[in-house]
Amino acid sequence: MSQVATDLAGKHCTIFSADAPACVLIQPTGAHELAGLAEEAAQIQQHAPCDVTLVSFPVTDWNRELSPWIARPAFGSEPFGGNAGETLRWILEELLPALALPKTMPCVLGGYSLAGLFSLWAAYQTNAFRAVAACSPSVWFDDWDTYIAAHEPKTSHVYLSLGNKEHKTRNPLLRTGKARILAQAERLTQCGVNTTLEWNSGNHFQDNAARTAKGFLWCAEQLAGQEKPYA
Repeated sequence: MSQVATDLAGKHCTIFSADAPACVLIQPTGAHELAGLAEEAAQIQQHAPCDVTLVSFPVTDWNRELSPWIARPAFGSEPFGGNAGETLRWILEELLPALALPKTMPCVLGGYSLAGLFSLWAAYQTNAFRAVAACSPSVWFDDWDTYIAAHEPKTSHVYLSLGNKEHKTRNPLLRTGKARILAQAERLTQCGVNTTLEWNSGNHFQDNAARTAKGFLWCAEQLAGQEKPYA
């Protein structure tokens, strides 16, 4: 992959591009994730079953831009802002046209933590993404369990993951993560979505880049029609 930073649709994006990609990976990225982005791209390039292009776009207000509705915070006092709809609109109406992709090019949306939840939520809004990588997604988000029980996703493949110690916390919201991710996987399977749930070792705040790479790799493998082990 070649790396380039460029302005796309009004945002300063980072693109790791292949000469002839078989799919395009789109990732909302917070400032706290930028240091690991090149490592993530390198792991994807090394292990992917096909050439892929990774497009990372910046998220400046994490809790506002990626949350599907207003909800109480997991930390601090500022609630989630519920502006995911505008972020998704920007992807569909501005970013994707700016990328000028072939109409048959499959797109994957994915991310870590709240960006993972955003990607999951987007899968219920549009069929624009052939696969979704929801890595340690914030499924503890208020009313998310009620939402997925009442709606069906519009994507074909969903990767889920969680750290095996993420639920072992005093935080009352985060403690629900294990039960919620199991319910999410079950609901997706009931809806006929090709779903996998991977348990990573450790808590939430470690190996973010490697965990995100694994999610995107699984999605690329499904789109390439082959499975390739990766650890």
